[in-house]
Amino acid sequence: MINFNEKIVEDDLLMSINNRGFNYGDALFETIKVSHGKLLFWEDHYFRLMASMRLMRMEIPMNFTMTFLENQIQELLKANELQNISSRVKLVVYRKEGGLYLPNTNDVGFVITASQLDDDFYLLKNDIYEVDLFKDFYISPSLLSTLKSNNKAINVVGSVYAKENDLKNCLLLNTDKKVVEFLNGNIFVVKDNVIKTPPLTDGCLKGIMRKQLIEILQQLSEYEILESSISPFELQKADEIWMTNVITGIQPVTKYRKKYFESNVSKVVLQKLNVKMRLN
Repeated sequence: MINFNEKIVEDDLLMSINNRGFNYGDALFETIKVSHGKLLFWEDHYFRLMASMRLMRMEIPMNFTMTFLENQIQELLKANELQNISSRVKLVVYRKEGGLYLPNTNDVGFVITASQLDDDFYLLKNDIYEVDLFKDFYISPSLLSTLKSNNKAINVVGSVYAKENDLKNCLLLNTDKKVVEFLNGNIFVVKDNVIKTPPLTDGCLKGIMRKQLIEILQQLSEYEILESSISPFELQKADEIWMTNVITGIQPVTKYRKKYFESNVSKVVLQKLNVKMRLN
């Protein structure tokens, strides 16, 4: 079952061939982890969505409050019997159909999907996680590159490249040849007592988990957190590299080219993340 504009319907519903999200990537989305009916970091997701809609010049409906959208998600969880377990929710907001590149309206519709997750809390997975750079295409830094939109061609092609080369993930570069993010999450690099993550001005996603970890790291006196550009050269000098997103939490990189990495700091931070999750 899915929630299609406030109606709980079968998930084999066919959307219009004229849907602007399908035709032009004229859509935004939020991927939310739900733990036993509790939407984790929901306020951050909501305000990011509202800011993104304004940037895309979408008309925000008067009823698009935090409470309204949360209720829509909860109704879907109940319909799918997911309210008492953990789940992955995707909320997609698209501009209503009409027009070509220039839309006929700025009004929006939405669709919500949900699927079960195995893990209630964030776990540190110690599996082999080898990554490399994806250099076929580059991210052009701008406010648009920070959005969770349907324009994800580089992520799709990069994911195919990773599979073809037996990699778990790839790192994306911007047009200045700085490391920006992973295909499906933000990057944190640990070297001694300094932890770096790229600034939004480098073109990285304005990640919800990125925000949570920056707040946690700012409270740890033994580490200095910097929002600073990362060069590919720094990766092989690092002690740890993490991929982060709201579904996985923290995924330590175990190998980049010929360098193997530890996961000592990530274990400490993950514990604090789970505490924050319970208090959310």
